[in-house]
Amino acid sequence: MSTLLGANVEFRNNQQGVNFALYSSQASRIELCLFDDNDQEQRIAMAKNEQDIWHCWLANVAAGTKYAYRLYPKDEKSLNNPNKLMLDPYAKKVVGKPDLSTATKRACFLLNDPRDNAKVAPKGVVTAPSDFDWQGDDLLQIPWANSILYELHVKGFTQLRGDLPAHIRGTYAGLAHPKSITYLKQLGITAVELLPVNYAVDEPHLQEKRLHNYWGYNPLAMFALEPRYAATENPENEFKQAVKALHQAGIEVILDVVFNHSAEGEKHFPTFSQRGIDDEAYYYHNADGYYENWTGCGNTLNLSTPQGRACVLDCLRYWVEEYHIDGFRFDLASSLGREQPHFNPHSLLFQAIEQDPLLSRCKMISEPWDLGEGGYQVGNFPPYFAEWNDRYRDDIKQFWLWKNGALGALAERFAGSSDMYRKEGQQPHKTLNFITAHDGFTLRDLVSYNHKHNLANGEDNRDGRNENYSYNHGVEGSAEGLPLAEKSAVEKQRFLTSVALLRTLLLSNGTPMLLAGDEFGNTQYGNNNAYCQDSQIAWLKWSAFNHDLFTSTQKMIQLRKKIACLSRDQWWTDQNVTWLNEFSHPMQVAHWNDKAVKAMQILLDDEWLFVINAKDELQNFVLPEGNWEILASQQAKLLKGQGLLLETLDFCVLQRK
Repeated sequence: MSTLLGANVEFRNNQQGVNFALYSSQASRIELCLFDDNDQEQRIAMAKNEQDIWHCWLANVAAGTKYAYRLYPKDEKSLNNPNKLMLDPYAKKVVGKPDLSTATKRACFLLNDPRDNAKVAPKGVVTAPSDFDWQGDDLLQIPWANSILYELHVKGFTQLRGDLPAHIRGTYAGLAHPKSITYLKQLGITAVELLPVNYAVDEPHLQEKRLHNYWGYNPLAMFALEPRYAATENPENEFKQAVKALHQAGIEVILDVVFNHSAEGEKHFPTFSQRGIDDEAYYYHNADGYYENWTGCGNTLNLSTPQGRACVLDCLRYWVEEYHIDGFRFDLASSLGREQPHFNPHSLLFQAIEQDPLLSRCKMISEPWDLGEGGYQVGNFPPYFAEWNDRYRDDIKQFWLWKNGALGALAERFAGSSDMYRKEGQQPHKTLNFITAHDGFTLRDLVSYNHKHNLANGEDNRDGRNENYSYNHGVEGSAEGLPLAEKSAVEKQRFLTSVALLRTLLLSNGTPMLLAGDEFGNTQYGNNNAYCQDSQIAWLKWSAFNHDLFTSTQKMIQLRKKIACLSRDQWWTDQNVTWLNEFSHPMQVAHWNDKAVKAMQILLDDEWLFVINAKDELQNFVLPEGNWEILASQQAKLLKGQGLLLETLDFCVLQRK
């Protein structure tokens, strides 16, 4: 497939023009539609080559010109309808968000509707070659072993930051502001993982409820930047400035991308682009001709076709070349490896990414599951991928919050999940460890709620994950109404648990990822599925900043960077790690299986000692021989001799003097 699909500026016969190119094997003819400032339409017939690429080159097409396509059906099986404008899947800038708030308005985008929808359809915009001055900026390529990721939403991160100028809060410029950059540097993270910033549309059921897809996982145009996060009239340069500023601070930028489904939903839903261009090439179908819904979003993009594969590769390259993006996190990534239709860890798409000279320099992260048969593929992605490790998330939460006493599970996850990832050619960085993410409770809510509270989403609390493995420490939600002594006791326990969870995360072998706001106690009031909450429910609440929690998190990040065992990207062996019980004896089978103990010690490189007490009571430890200095603890006390008294729910860090 050509990499020149879309609208691209080209010189021919010493004259500048724009080449428009679109793939469709289903159309009998295609018209390029150009629109002037008054939305007057001009139609130009396109020619087709042997690869089913329709194209035309036009001189004197100005940047900013709006365009779309009309496709005529080849036969009765074709879904093409020339009365419906189709958006270029390769459009690098888009104007117009479809209004789907009522059945009447949605009908304008249905392929069986005879009316012309040119006035309301989204359109691509011709873009000129970039003149942005990168000043020599390039991909940072921070080694995986030195990486600490920070997942954030561009708007939510700064929308409520009162110390930023009002007009840039919630924008790319807000992310690029020196105060934002300084905060990230002070925290110590090395990469921001941005929730989708591609051009997206709100689903019909959300528009009916006057809600918005806040997370952005409903893409309309994967090559185009979402303009609603811009403070200026040039979103593209504003976003580039944010990337450049982050790079200058030594912080990588990773994009969360959605190549598993499109905003077109089910087959009879409103159509904007791929379905009306080449339904067979872009989507998976079942034997009855309907879509395979392995994403839960109504459709699944078919990336096993040459056209689907090329679109993904071209899009990734574009974001790296145009915006200097350092890497990508793939939503529901098992769909990337599906080839008619089962998951193939050696799929053509995976091979192409690995062999690409540009993409092979980037970080690749998978959410290694989808909803289809055989969709759970944790541990099975190619070695160059890091993977979101949900086993880490659940085992660590159950150990600290449910106090299940599963010391073996704790140790396995803490050491890098070798049971899943220790395979030929794979290193510990492959496990992307996380306790919380955008999907689920925040850390504050994890220690404050036993149940999800999603009524604001308008789905009668049916949506969102039910298995949160959370613990409210005696009161559901806020403790404000309790007597002072009770409130203080509850908040103390919540703080201790939060610190223990964060220390476990930040000192585990593998790649840690923090959810933005967890480091200072951000809450979503118990909503564990805030995908449609573009509101104070989901925005970071800087006014409730917990300085003690932030300082503890910051200290652990600094400490992680000092521990060689965590930056060597090597599997731990008996040469560098010793697992000890509370009496400083090597762990035996009986100790591992005793779920009532809930306490152990981990000795790294004979220099660093992690002492863990997950009980609701004091625990005495006998430390290994030597002189030990406490670097981090809530209220640990060194006793005479080799003793250590650890209070409830503590993760104590010591260093040999």
